[in-house]
Amino acid sequence: MMKLVEHYAAKPAQELPMLFQRILSNTTLDWFRRQKTKNALFSNYNDFGHEGESESTDFLEILGSDGVNPVTESAQDLFSRTETVREIESAIQDLPGRQREAFLLRYWEELDVAETAAAMGCSEGSVKTHCSRAIQALNKALIAKGFKP
Repeated sequence: MMKLVEHYAAKPAQELPMLFQRILSNTTLDWFRRQKTKNALFSNYNDFGHEGESESTDFLEILGSDGVNPVTESAQDLFSRTETVREIESAIQDLPGRQREAFLLRYWEELDVAETAAAMGCSEGSVKTHCSRAIQALNKALIAKGFKP
């Protein structure tokens, strides 16, 4: 309602209902787009699953399994691997926003430097800097948690 008054006060009264509907529609769509982008970039990746699967799947767990069948894996090994994945996810979540965004786009989404720069709205040099700093921060954080380089 405020946008209507601020931007279209001089318009004739018969145009106001149509303008109000358009402003309301655009504002609602913008909000949903922002939520979708925010959730896509900063959500917990345990929430994503493969198409056609009914249960949640942890991509990092699948990648880190080294072909070991979880059914034949010991409970201790499974727990250890799960804890390792949680530590890595936690370290990624602790990164500053731009570093986390650059790291996930480059190494999770496998975008090249130019595509990542376009998605982030910055230069390719900035993407390289953010990725480098993210890798250094992750390395330092994981070593501090007891992981070996």
